[in-house]
Amino acid sequence: MTTSTKGDVKDISLAARGKDRIEWAAKEMPVLRLIRERFIKDQPLKGIRMSGCLHITTETANLAITLKAGGADLVLCASNPLSTQDDVAAALISEYGIPTYAIKGEDEATYYRHINAVLDHQPQMTMDDGCDLVSTIHTTRTELIPAIIGGMEETTTGVIRLHSMEKNGVLRFPVLAVNESDTKHMFDNRYGTGQSSLDAIIRSTNILIAGRAVVVFGYGWCGRGVASRAHGMGANVIVCEVDPTRALEAVMDGYRVMPGIEAAAQGDIFVTVTGDINVIDRQHFERMKNGAILANSGHFNDEINIPELEKLATSKRRVRDFVDEYTYADGRQVHLLAEGRLVNLSAAEGHPASVMDMSFANQALGAEFILINAKSLQPRVYTLPAALDKEIARLKLHAMGIRIDTLSAEQDKYLNSWESGT
Repeated sequence: MTTSTKGDVKDISLAARGKDRIEWAAKEMPVLRLIRERFIKDQPLKGIRMSGCLHITTETANLAITLKAGGADLVLCASNPLSTQDDVAAALISEYGIPTYAIKGEDEATYYRHINAVLDHQPQMTMDDGCDLVSTIHTTRTELIPAIIGGMEETTTGVIRLHSMEKNGVLRFPVLAVNESDTKHMFDNRYGTGQSSLDAIIRSTNILIAGRAVVVFGYGWCGRGVASRAHGMGANVIVCEVDPTRALEAVMDGYRVMPGIEAAAQGDIFVTVTGDINVIDRQHFERMKNGAILANSGHFNDEINIPELEKLATSKRRVRDFVDEYTYADGRQVHLLAEGRLVNLSAAEGHPASVMDMSFANQALGAEFILINAKSLQPRVYTLPAALDKEIARLKLHAMGIRIDTLSAEQDKYLNSWESGT
């Protein structure tokens, strides 16, 4: 056991508990374990300085352990001020020797001080969740760019920012959009966000979901997951969308679809999962019924216009952990969860380890892919090759004890020919 590793955490004495929880999560991450076993032998990341800005959770810890096992010289910080699990942060330093800068509830100044601390590591590779690390490098730490081989991005919001950087010609090194892998967004975003968001809402409020009108803003993979899980618990689900195809899909999936301004008067629980700003705004707050609950599962706390809510309310008080009650002049009250930050990681434990197993398998293999292909990669946003994506799915099925069919030679030839017809 070592306590000499650098870092900044809340309480190093929490390390033993953190280690127990990291080991518990590892039981649900067999794909990452298989990759780690190969990494120990092959050392594909040997000597590579890596800086990661990720949610410091038990699942992330298992990714970090895998990267270190593969030879990486890794330093971590939090990618959100409220998502850190303090016992995990302590364990990463004390039990695993991985420098970690993360404190749950840290203020903005501390958050960016921690980002700069991991950048002082002079990374050759970055690993981001929300693009704060990459954007900081491109704005205030540009001296680091020449040494950077490439990076990885975990989440939808970060990918949106990266595509904007590429489009505007300011991206200076290649970044792998891990979020675009099927084994990431189809499972992590849908099943992970769906379950963990409802888990956080229930933990923080202890309300019954059945019979409530749950309004989901956004019907991407995350929105699909939230709507599905809310429906499964007996909610009356309303979907609000700006994309006509997604809105049509929500209708075909059996949900009511309407503009947000109409849904505002009908909803009991509101969940934003869009990646955009001010999705719920003053005009929505004004129409909400007494007791409405507001939650955000997008990466940043921009989706609910909190400054406008503050202006509208005559008083505010903390009524439960992660629940702020805003009272209007007419006596109506609405409740904001987790200060508008991503509720599943702020008020609960984030996604189950089983889905993060695939997401972080993408991160680990993505790091290896960038190093192998570094000479051919340009300053662009890339996706993991489909063959690696399918290999992760294959490994997951294998770990679950599930077998599938394979094509015969005749079938494979048929699918790759054009001659056969009616």
